[in-house]
Amino acid sequence: MDIRDLLMKDIMIMDLKATSKSEVIDEMVHQYFVKGIINDEEVYKADIIKREEQSTTGMGGGIAIPHAHDEAVVKPAVLFARSKAGVDYESFDGQPAHLFFMIAAPEGGDNTHLQALAALSKVLMNPEVVEELKGAETPDDVQDVFAKAIAAQEEEERQREEAQKAKEAAAAASNEERPYIVAVTACPNGIAHTYMAEENLIKTAEKMGVDIKVETNGSEGIKHRLTPDEINRAAGVIVAADKKVEMPRFDGKPLVNKPVTAAIKNAEDLIQTVLDGNAPTFHSTGADASASAESDGTVWGNIYKQLMNGISHMLPFVIGGGILMALSFIVEQYMAGGAKNPAFIFLNGAGNLAFAFMVPVLAAYIAESIGDTPALMPGFVGGFMASIANASLGGTYPVNFMKDSTSPAGFLGGLAAGFIAGYLMLGMKKVAAHLPKSVEGMKPMLIYPIFGLLFIALIMYYIINPIFSGINLAITHFLNGMGTGNIVVLTMILAGMMSIDMGGPFNKAAYVFASGAFANDPTSKTSAILMASVMVGGMIPPFATAIGTAFFKNKYTEDERRAGVSNWVLGFSFITEGAIPFATADPGRVIPSCIIGSAIGGALVGMLKVGVPAPHGGFWVTPLATNIPGYIIAVLVGSIVAAVIMSVWKKPVNK
Repeated sequence: MDIRDLLMKDIMIMDLKATSKSEVIDEMVHQYFVKGIINDEEVYKADIIKREEQSTTGMGGGIAIPHAHDEAVVKPAVLFARSKAGVDYESFDGQPAHLFFMIAAPEGGDNTHLQALAALSKVLMNPEVVEELKGAETPDDVQDVFAKAIAAQEEEERQREEAQKAKEAAAAASNEERPYIVAVTACPNGIAHTYMAEENLIKTAEKMGVDIKVETNGSEGIKHRLTPDEINRAAGVIVAADKKVEMPRFDGKPLVNKPVTAAIKNAEDLIQTVLDGNAPTFHSTGADASASAESDGTVWGNIYKQLMNGISHMLPFVIGGGILMALSFIVEQYMAGGAKNPAFIFLNGAGNLAFAFMVPVLAAYIAESIGDTPALMPGFVGGFMASIANASLGGTYPVNFMKDSTSPAGFLGGLAAGFIAGYLMLGMKKVAAHLPKSVEGMKPMLIYPIFGLLFIALIMYYIINPIFSGINLAITHFLNGMGTGNIVVLTMILAGMMSIDMGGPFNKAAYVFASGAFANDPTSKTSAILMASVMVGGMIPPFATAIGTAFFKNKYTEDERRAGVSNWVLGFSFITEGAIPFATADPGRVIPSCIIGSAIGGALVGMLKVGVPAPHGGFWVTPLATNIPGYIIAVLVGSIVAAVIMSVWKKPVNK
């Protein structure tokens, strides 16, 4: 999204008269009303104030971004206003705000709302842009500043692509061409790791005198797609991915297959492995045009990649269903009618429907990552059998030979179902490979579906569900019966794990444990506390780096200070990955500091019994917390502790 489309010149306020935060809001909201952007001042203003009560939108660095989306908004817009004197806007860094960007998005316009925030933060990360905006005299000047900033970003990208093409052309014409390799980066969420791995591979290759082209499989789809000619010309391939990527095209090429974090931390080792000729040759089965290869890494590396494929597909069901269910609990508690209120019935029903798909989707896509498309159906069925008990759904589906079993196998049973279905299909493929070629067409249409369903149903009915239903029931009783002391220890550990690798295996293990407990019993107070602990633990690293760069500027480089500004938004939104550049540059100081801060925040969650009955959202879901002040205190204390330890520990940049 181009932020200039929303920054309308005729609504800008170049000389804000307000001298306090409340006056700023009044003046800007009134401007929106006068210009026809909103049709009800009071409704829109109430939502702006409600958002400010959750946490200030004063982002620091002289910038504030108040925002709301509601029924009063006629069309989306971003109102720019400037105060030459500055206003105390209760910003995170305690400094006056000079530049204000009020975002208005229509009801249901969440994408516009979030895209505008992202676009703003990306441009405002540049301190030079901020200074130019402070000196702008007219709306045209403001538009020009943004036009130049966005053009500079686009030009930088264009120059990089042209430089790559020039290198490739020069290499093709030269008898002594530089080494050329290709790579693919991908992470489950496709937000941070994917592009950080790309950036690090490109920079490292340049230092090593190697030409490289990197394809990214991120949240924006596939970019810089590798062509057959580029793959054929390459000396080797690097696949740094935690989810499935298109692999058959690399058949016969030397290939290094590692988790995406390997490209962030050890890009030089990956490139050198290809250059030294130590990368094993990849052989594709050709079973599926979009199938991924088995990793040439460790057994645990394979398992992690397969698990992440299931989790990445499961997360939308967890997040969407969990938040709607949490909203239904608020309706039940505060609106007339309680559990009979139509709004409660609708929201709770919609959330439960999404949750009902969670375990089946998890199992299905774990299975698919192992055994390709033929394993998808057995994985779904196995996951569905794990998600219900004999007495569920009116007793329609018998899923356990133990007739008196009342507990489903749950999340753990679903994990088992996914791996069993996947490897079961691999075994069936090997057996079917010996069948006559005349029955080749029957394999995907008859043999795999029939026998895959038969075997997974037998295994789940007689083995997995009887075992895991008992385990699931015991875990649920244990968590619900935990005393305060044990809860504090558990929340401290879970929150600390969120900072160990900031999106890697430890982080995902903690999140999966908490979300699994939440999925088993969304109404449990203990599961809500566990969700709060991982949320707090994941928000602290980006907030800590933002605080550090704001108050200890001499300890951070210019690029780090710029990244620190955007980390206010990332921390607010529970996106831990914003702290990864800091951890990569100085892991010995940043990671231990964040672990300590997150662990303290997690301990406070347990002690204050902070519960968040939603699996994602950060401070956006603050109204859902059972102890709102405790939630905010846990994040603030943990972030400040981590920021102080990290910043005091670091040496000044000039040293």
